[in-house]
Amino acid sequence: MECTVRWHEGMSFVAETGSGHLVCMDGAPDAGGRNLAPRPMELLLAGTGGCTAFDIVLILKRGRHEVSGCEVRLQAERAELDPKVFTRINMHFVVTGKNLKPAVVERAVKMSAEKYCSASIMLGKTAAIEHTFEVVES
Repeated sequence: MECTVRWHEGMSFVAETGSGHLVCMDGAPDAGGRNLAPRPMELLLAGTGGCTAFDIVLILKRGRHEVSGCEVRLQAERAELDPKVFTRINMHFVVTGKNLKPAVVERAVKMSAEKYCSASIMLGKTAAIEHTFEVVES
């Protein structure tokens, strides 16, 4: 995996991923940014949400469960002093589908958290991560 990040102007940066996609980042105005794009730490949190949601959908689909939606709402706290690492993250999953049993969704969330989601397992080295979920019938 590779990525190139280039300083654009002010405190904005453009990342080009190894798969050829572009992602913009910017800083807060009080740090010289113009608030035109997400902060790098926001992208780290978003990437973690994407990683774990990907796992959960894949696990449910492979189990032939009728999943039609998966949303993860993340709330994070950071250390007050540099480096301002994440110290606490809450991930709340809303999984929608037909006849989805809570035990099946709970198992998928647990498998992602403990085995498959590289991003959340890595962040778990500095942050206490809580996983909650709800199942919505479609």
